[in-house]
Amino acid sequence: MAPEKRIRSATINRDTNETKIHLSLNLDGGALEPASSNGSSDSNEANKDQHASQNSKSQNISIDTGIGFLDHMLHALAKHAGWSLHLRTRGDLHIDDHHTAEDTFIALGQAVKQSLGTISGLARFGYAYCPLDEALSRAVVDLSNRPFSVVSLGLTREKLGELSCEMLPHCLQSFAQGAGITMHVDCLRGDNDHHRAESAFKALAVALRMACSPVVGREGEVPSTKGVLF
Repeated sequence: MAPEKRIRSATINRDTNETKIHLSLNLDGGALEPASSNGSSDSNEANKDQHASQNSKSQNISIDTGIGFLDHMLHALAKHAGWSLHLRTRGDLHIDDHHTAEDTFIALGQAVKQSLGTISGLARFGYAYCPLDEALSRAVVDLSNRPFSVVSLGLTREKLGELSCEMLPHCLQSFAQGAGITMHVDCLRGDNDHHRAESAFKALAVALRMACSPVVGREGEVPSTKGVLF
């Protein structure tokens, strides 16, 4: 009898003086219960904003950080990585967008790491090129347990919506740190900053999906000459 497939999921509740984050993630999609906010009265408010929500037979996505463009990038990441993701962040936006964006991606990276648990039997490496009209981005990832990131998006605007453009590479760096992965993300060309950013997040999503995929016949094997990674 084949072993029962492990559910690769995690729930993160991260509460600081700067942000409150409730996150549920399933790397393989499917049904997913919303992250609990410990009985707080946030749920009715969260249901009012559905612009970054999408439910299908294979995925359940609901994202609300209070920053529209950040929600858009997270939606693209979850959709093309094949995740189910419920995420709600409430941060100190009266100061600026930094803590909200940074902490969200730290928590998301931690959820990915917890969901994986081990990379035994996985591809480990992943790469992708993704276009969006005139923009083209490349992402290469390694589930290495060696957090490191090189991010070059070439953005020229100050903001995209209400998100500072300087936060986009910082978000990806925070994600790599939380997830414990090595990650290179480059936008190779593009005239429109929205397109450059979105193509980068889509490329990262596809690369992560590849890296996290089980390799048939290598169940239980650690893809490293060291014999251990996580």
